[in-house]
Amino acid sequence: ARSRTVGELIAPTSPFDKKCGRENWTVAFAPDGSYFAWSQGHRIVKLVPWSQCLNNFLLHGTKNVANSISTRLPRQNSDSAQKNKPCEHIIDCGDIVWSLAFGSSVPEKQSRCVNIEWHRFKFGQDQLLLATGLNNGRIKIWDVYTGKLLLNLMDHTEVVRDLTFAPDGSLILVSASRDKTLRVWDLKDDGNMMKVLRGHQNWVYGCAFSPDSSILCSVGASKAVFLWDMDKYSMIRKLEGHHNDVVACEFSPDGALLATASYDTRVYVWDPHLGVILREFGHLFPPPTPIFAGGANDRWVRSVSFSHDGLHIASLADDKMVRFWRIDEECPVQVAPLNNGLCCTFSTDGSVLAAGQDGSAYFWATPRQVSSLQHLCRMAIRRVMPTSQVKNLPIPSKVVEFLCYQI
Repeated sequence: ARSRTVGELIAPTSPFDKKCGRENWTVAFAPDGSYFAWSQGHRIVKLVPWSQCLNNFLLHGTKNVANSISTRLPRQNSDSAQKNKPCEHIIDCGDIVWSLAFGSSVPEKQSRCVNIEWHRFKFGQDQLLLATGLNNGRIKIWDVYTGKLLLNLMDHTEVVRDLTFAPDGSLILVSASRDKTLRVWDLKDDGNMMKVLRGHQNWVYGCAFSPDSSILCSVGASKAVFLWDMDKYSMIRKLEGHHNDVVACEFSPDGALLATASYDTRVYVWDPHLGVILREFGHLFPPPTPIFAGGANDRWVRSVSFSHDGLHIASLADDKMVRFWRIDEECPVQVAPLNNGLCCTFSTDGSVLAAGQDGSAYFWATPRQVSSLQHLCRMAIRRVMPTSQVKNLPIPSKVVEFLCYQI
C-alpha cells in the first residue's frame, strides 16, 4: 500500500544551492510536539511550530514553501507570552549542520555536575533547547522559544554526526563524531563536558538513548553496535551481526528492542539485553552475501525510526523508497517514494513520518492500528523489566516468549 502524503516543506533554492551542501542530514520533532526542525542545507536550520505546519497543509494542500513568510521575531517582555505563541525561526549556525536534537528540562531532576552553587543558566520546567552539531566539530545550543544562541560547545575535532538528549529531562547531551568518540555534556552545568566514551575504531555515525536513559547505543563505520552503561560510563557489550557500516539506531518506546540500519541493506531488530537479533528487514532480494555486502550501494539503508506504538518501524534506503514495517511481519505494510532521502523520524504522537531530502522535508501519514491489550500490557511490563527478569517470571513459556518479542 502507498502511504498518504501529508505535506511538504520545500526550501527555497538559488542557482548556487544546486551543486552541493544541500543535504538534509537530520529532521527532529520537539518532545512535546510543539516544534519541528530540519537542516535546509549549508548553515541554515529552520524551526517551525508543528501545529501551524499541519494547519497550513490542511488549508493550502500539501506543498508549503518553507520561507514564504518573513519571520522577524518581535521582542516581547514576557517570556510566557513568547512561549504561548510559538514563532518560526531561521537559525544561521555558521557552518554546515550535520545533526539536530531537541532537549527539554524537568526541574526535579538533579544535575550530575559537581558545582551546584553558580550557573549561567537556570533552566525551568518549560525550557526547550535545540542542539546543532556542525561540520567544524562545534555544538551550538539554542533557545527554541527565542531563537537565541545559549552555548557553544567546543571539544570535538571532527564533524559532529549525531546528537541525542537523555529523555529523562536531565539535559544530558551525547554527541557522536567523526573523531571516533562520543562526548557527554551536562547542559544544566552550562555545557560542562562530563565524559569521553572511547571504543569506536572509526567514525561514529549515530547514537540513541534508551527510554529510561540508562543505556546509550552508538553505531559507526565498523559493523559493530555498541551499548554503554550511562551510570558507569562503561561499555556493556558489542552487538555483532551487520556486514557493513551501521549508520542509524533507535530504541523501541518500551526499551525492549533496538533497531539498527546498515549499508548491508538490512535493518536488524535486537534484544539489547541479550544481544541477539530478533528480526531482519531486508531491502534487497536475495540479500547480498557477506563478501558483497558493501557492493549493493543502491540499497544502502540510511535511517531507521521506531513508532510510538512499538509496532511499526520506518526505514529509508537509497533505492528511493520509504518503508513502513510491522515488527511481526516480514514485508513492508506501506511504502512511499523519496529520492535522495537521508533521514527520517516519527512525530511525537506517531501519526506522521518526516523525512529529509535536499534541504526540504516531506511528511506521510503512518500506518494506524489499534494496539491489542496484550501488546499494551507487554510494553507496560517491558518498560520496567529487562529480558533477564522476564525470563525468571513464574509464567507459561509462551507468555515469556511473547513478552520477549520472540513470537
